[in-house]
Amino acid sequence: MRDAATVILWRKVAQGVQVLMGQRGADAAFMPSKYVFPGGAVDPGDRAHPLPLAPRCAARLAALCGPGASDAAALAGAALRELREETGLILPATPAPALRFVFRAVTPPGRPRRFDARFFLADASYLATAQDDFGAAEDELSHLHWIGLAEARALDLPFITEVVLAEITALLRGAPDQGVPFFDNSGTAPVFRRIA
Repeated sequence: MRDAATVILWRKVAQGVQVLMGQRGADAAFMPSKYVFPGGAVDPGDRAHPLPLAPRCAARLAALCGPGASDAAALAGAALRELREETGLILPATPAPALRFVFRAVTPPGRPRRFDARFFLADASYLATAQDDFGAAEDELSHLHWIGLAEARALDLPFITEVVLAEITALLRGAPDQGVPFFDNSGTAPVFRRIA
């Protein structure tokens, strides 16, 4: 199982809140043809440039992790790198509150690839690039587009993405912080927790 990081980029427009999503290729080994947020596995180089995170965010990232888990800086670095590679968009490493840890999920057993994924919420107003310029994106995701939260639920989504969408919809509407939801499938039975 590999550590992974995902960025849920959001923006406010006249019609409401939109998130950025793309479609994985039909031949992809993990979640083929599904619409997802940009993200992927942590690479060793993601630790090279430590990124500042809000103290509470960093503490939550470290909670319920084994000794071999990626640290907060590597997870944030992976999130920003994957966003850049898959969309061409650049989210600077500062300010620290630009990334907010909002969800964690471990892929259930029996899948061809398994990840311990951390999901970060980021406001597109922090981007250093134009929000609609995907010209520098690599080809891992197609059909990159901004979509309303309600409309996104009609896409072909992995189950966990549907759950994450519900969570961030509540957060963006001002729901109180009750801790980070954690769908833990690392053991013999699935466990749901909240990281305080």
